[in-house]
Amino acid sequence: MEVRLNWIPIVTTAFAVILTACIFKIMRRGSRDKKKRYTPIGGTVFHMLINFNRLHHYLTDLARTYRTFRMLNLTRSEVYTSDPANVEYILKTNFPNYGRGTYHHSILEDLLGDGIFTVDGEKWKNQRKASSYEFSTKVLRDFSSGIFKTNASKLARIVSEAVSSNQTMDIQDLFMKSALDSVFKVVLGVELDSMCGTNEEGTRFSRCFDEASAITLYRYVDLFWTLKRLLNIGSEAKLKNNIKVIDEFVYKIIRRKTEQLHKSREDWPMKKEDILSRFLETNETDPKYLKDIVLSFIIAGKDTTASTLSWFFYMMCKHPHLQDRIADEVVKATNLKENSCIDELANNITEESLDKMQYLHAALAETLRLYPAVPLDGKLCFSDDTFPDGLSIRKGDTISYQPWAMGRMKFIWGDDAEDFRPERWLDEKGVFQQESPFKFPAFQAGPRICLGKEFAYRQMKIFSAVLLGNFIFKLSDEQKAVKYKTMLTLHIDGGLHLQASDRWGQTNPRGADC
Repeated sequence: MEVRLNWIPIVTTAFAVILTACIFKIMRRGSRDKKKRYTPIGGTVFHMLINFNRLHHYLTDLARTYRTFRMLNLTRSEVYTSDPANVEYILKTNFPNYGRGTYHHSILEDLLGDGIFTVDGEKWKNQRKASSYEFSTKVLRDFSSGIFKTNASKLARIVSEAVSSNQTMDIQDLFMKSALDSVFKVVLGVELDSMCGTNEEGTRFSRCFDEASAITLYRYVDLFWTLKRLLNIGSEAKLKNNIKVIDEFVYKIIRRKTEQLHKSREDWPMKKEDILSRFLETNETDPKYLKDIVLSFIIAGKDTTASTLSWFFYMMCKHPHLQDRIADEVVKATNLKENSCIDELANNITEESLDKMQYLHAALAETLRLYPAVPLDGKLCFSDDTFPDGLSIRKGDTISYQPWAMGRMKFIWGDDAEDFRPERWLDEKGVFQQESPFKFPAFQAGPRICLGKEFAYRQMKIFSAVLLGNFIFKLSDEQKAVKYKTMLTLHIDGGLHLQASDRWGQTNPRGADC
């Protein structure tokens, strides 16, 4: 007679036995050294797996009990902190002791290679130095601002079409496409036009990139991902297929851009405004190096701004009076009439007018406080250490700080920590005031602080000003819960479905065709 085994309870029991042994070993090791005070145990990676779809809520609940705690894995402790003093220690004070390390690199390498977000040491320093120079140039700032205004106008015309036909739109999907179009033009000098769907390759790339990002994050709680990769099954097989599409697409663009640059040297000068052209101009020709840099810039420039704008418009729908306040600020800052058309408004957005949009800036910062684009960020501890709060950390521990949880901590932001209140960022004159990046680590801090921070704010302010200056938005279904999807960046699960109406009570000649 054939015997069939149910492997699920066997695997679960084996995991529980191994994990119990690991906990016992860790507790014994801690008891032998009573002089050191180690982080309290919040749970295990198994609990994180169970709570994966609400991971940030789960970790926030633990953070309310323990500002710093650890989750037990089979091979190491995973330490999580929401204490600004510890965050400053990790990101600045003892920066050399905390990096990506082999653990994070092994998880992220397939998607991001040896890009700036996955490496340490000289590789990181060299990329940081080269990238820092490019981001500081006026050429790139002016080039990117023009792209942001063009794509904001294009998106506004799509919204205008939806108004005319009384259609619901997924604004997150539109932001993702417009952000991808923008970052591709800034980084690669390529017109992708995913907003209007004229580039099938670009649409496929975007879908594969989102799926690869989600699967890559799942590796942090998937105990068997290395085995699945070896056998090329399940999520790892899907990841491999997605990465093949991503790499082929980017390599193709790099080859084309390299050929154009060589041709321009022989025939006529070519404008070198995009980041890839500027890297090629420095005689950096290694395709893999360029591909890794490009993908790092894309994930930094696409998902982060698009997800933040999505959550920002969700907040605008939950607090509709703020839409009117921001629209009034935009009209005054640009010196335009209330019923100016889309292109007029976009063209009148200058560096000076953006500086006058203080309340809009505060509302975007408040969105990032509660809905940080990167809700969880991790490092590896290279040698035994002690945090400012007196808790000891062991070599090999993974150390994560929690922007999502920190934005909800009353000991950091006060009793109204969970309220959306842009005014907390403004002084008595209504001028935006920066907070410590260790209290508000949405853009990281210290030597690794985000190079594109000002670019991100500029892009988000331009898109918000053009859209809120022309339209009023509301949720298509006020009763439907809006939740995040657990991945590397904070996407809204299932998108954000909105309806729009003309702000000034009439349909302006907006030029609806893309």
